[in-house]
Amino acid sequence: MSASSDVGFHAQRHARWHYGEAAFWLIVLACGFLFPSRYLIMTDILRLALFAMSLDLILGYAGIVSLGHAAFFGVGAYAAGLLALHGVINEPVLALIAAGLAATVLGFATSFLVIRGVDLTRLMVTLGIALLLEALAERFSNITGGTDGLQGIEMQPILGQIPFDMFGKAGFFYSLAVLFVLFLLARRIVHSPFGLSLRAIKNNPLRAAAIGIPVNRRLIAIYTFAAFYAGIAGALFTQTTAIASLDVFAFDRSADLMLVLVIGGTGYLYGGLIGAVIFRMLQEVFSTITPQYWQFWIGLVLVVIVLVGRQRLHYGVLFLPNLLIKQIAGRKAVVTVPESEA
Repeated sequence: MSASSDVGFHAQRHARWHYGEAAFWLIVLACGFLFPSRYLIMTDILRLALFAMSLDLILGYAGIVSLGHAAFFGVGAYAAGLLALHGVINEPVLALIAAGLAATVLGFATSFLVIRGVDLTRLMVTLGIALLLEALAERFSNITGGTDGLQGIEMQPILGQIPFDMFGKAGFFYSLAVLFVLFLLARRIVHSPFGLSLRAIKNNPLRAAAIGIPVNRRLIAIYTFAAFYAGIAGALFTQTTAIASLDVFAFDRSADLMLVLVIGGTGYLYGGLIGAVIFRMLQEVFSTITPQYWQFWIGLVLVVIVLVGRQRLHYGVLFLPNLLIKQIAGRKAVVTVPESEA
């Protein structure tokens, strides 16, 4: 078997669906029926998962570090809010796509700045873009509503048939459908030759350029594509909450995104999804126990992950029940053997 056919075989094998993936999505779907009182937080998790997946596309696959990914989230959120507020596009799905395209334009325009630097430069440039947009949104308060945000947003029924309800059921299934469709698209891309070239660029951009990969064009393409995903996540935020304020550009939103990927891992699409679930559940639990110090406990969890290692934690979680059973069985054996001899 030649080297090229061997690479193609491994790429095809990784691109195939596995039972664990199907089980993951079935569990997520089942949560919508098993926990009807938790629609709002589950919808928030889905939005965060899509947002994290957008960052993973550039960080995990292309090696582009960003601290201002909230810029695209905010543009998508305000675009969806303004479209709904002024009745330009009344149908939520069409407005969602339009908001994503608005973020795409910003992503393409700023990608030329991002690809020119290294990690530290990219951090500063992306952070500066987000801060600049936040300042502009505050400056043009006659359009954005300033610190009060957009007021009086009313969302039309989805596809003209499914209205948003106050319990969040429609918003949950709507967000889940959007996340699943975009996940399928992202999965197809990362397992394509384009996705393989991104991994080569991340590992060694000079070697990738030497073998003929157009490095800058690939980085511009994936950065623009990730901006589209982030814009869709921002539009989902506005459509499911009927809120768009300056908070969508906040640094905290980009920082939380990095924490999600630290918890879930980068370089595979499920890292952002799993990290979003764990991060939001930790936030929910710790804020209930200690409302004032929940950030301390999340920070402690992150320190443990960094010191111990994610792989070791996964191994411990998976094999801890086995170890406990063996320990219990071993203790019973030690106690019962002398009794049987007696």
